[in-house]
Amino acid sequence: MWKKRIKIFALSLVSILALVVVLQNTESVETRIFTYSIVMPRAALLFITLLTGFVLGFGTAWLWERKKAATKTTETPASKTTSE
Repeated sequence: MWKKRIKIFALSLVSILALVVVLQNTESVETRIFTYSIVMPRAALLFITLLTGFVLGFGTAWLWERKKAATKTTETPASKTTSE
C-alpha cells in the first residue's frame, strides 16, 4: 500500500516539475543544426533533447544486452583434457 502511494507521489512531483519547466521556458530560441536553422520554444527543445537521450540510452543498453546474450550462447564449454 505504501509503495503505491510513494509511486503516485513521485509521479505527481515529476509531473509538477515538468509543468513548471514548460511554463518557464515558453520563449522561442533558434537552434542551428549543420546548415538548417529551426525556431522553437525552449521547452520543446528540452523535451526533444531529453527524448533523444532516453532513446540513445535504451538503444545502447538493448544492444549491449543483445551482444552479451549472443556471446553467452556461442561459447562452448572447455574441452576436457586427459593425460595418458
